[in-house]
Amino acid sequence: MLIFALLLPLLAGAETRVPAELTAALAGFRAEGTWGWGFTQTTEAEGKSLVERYDPSQPDGARWTLLAKDGAPPSVRDLTEYREKQSRRTGGHSAPNVKDQLDHESVELIDDDGERARWRFRLVPGGPDDSSARHMAATFTLHRPTATIERVELASFESFSPVFGVRISEARTIMTYALPTGDRPTLLQQVNMRVRGRAMWIKSLDSDLTVRFEDHVFAGRPAAE
Repeated sequence: MLIFALLLPLLAGAETRVPAELTAALAGFRAEGTWGWGFTQTTEAEGKSLVERYDPSQPDGARWTLLAKDGAPPSVRDLTEYREKQSRRTGGHSAPNVKDQLDHESVELIDDDGERARWRFRLVPGGPDDSSARHMAATFTLHRPTATIERVELASFESFSPVFGVRISEARTIMTYALPTGDRPTLLQQVNMRVRGRAMWIKSLDSDLTVRFEDHVFAGRPAAE
């Protein structure tokens, strides 16, 4: 009991290291955006594009519809291959969720203009196979008037090797969110991903990807999984 009493002030200090306003905003934050909203998703990378519609009111496996591929209506073959992939696809989209990987002890205020403030955290591994997290940091932009997270940036602060023979010199993902207005909650707007690296010191792994989320429509509660 004596040891616990001595440690209690230290533990309390660790818990309050993250500002209360940021703790409150993170508690309701979902990287994927607010549940129950359908949207059109446009993915562009390496000169190719894919336009899809997501409807959370449909059962799993039928929530996604292919609208266009590389700027043209999908062919019969495109639709067949797309439907086959849906059996292995779940959820709304693939924005990473890092709330459970934040090292709260490492939090630091980057800047604060009164309306918006940015805080940065180091990341901890999300599992035994996660060899990248310790080289990454997450920066959250808090919009104070709405008490919501407006932007999240996941970025490497040093080069690293996630697997043998692969060296990543830069990895960055930026997620931006529309601020809530009236009866519309905060919604994911765009994801930008950038990777620079090489495999076996020869093959380039450089890539850039942009995902836009538009035409949001409330569809009610998601169908049961």
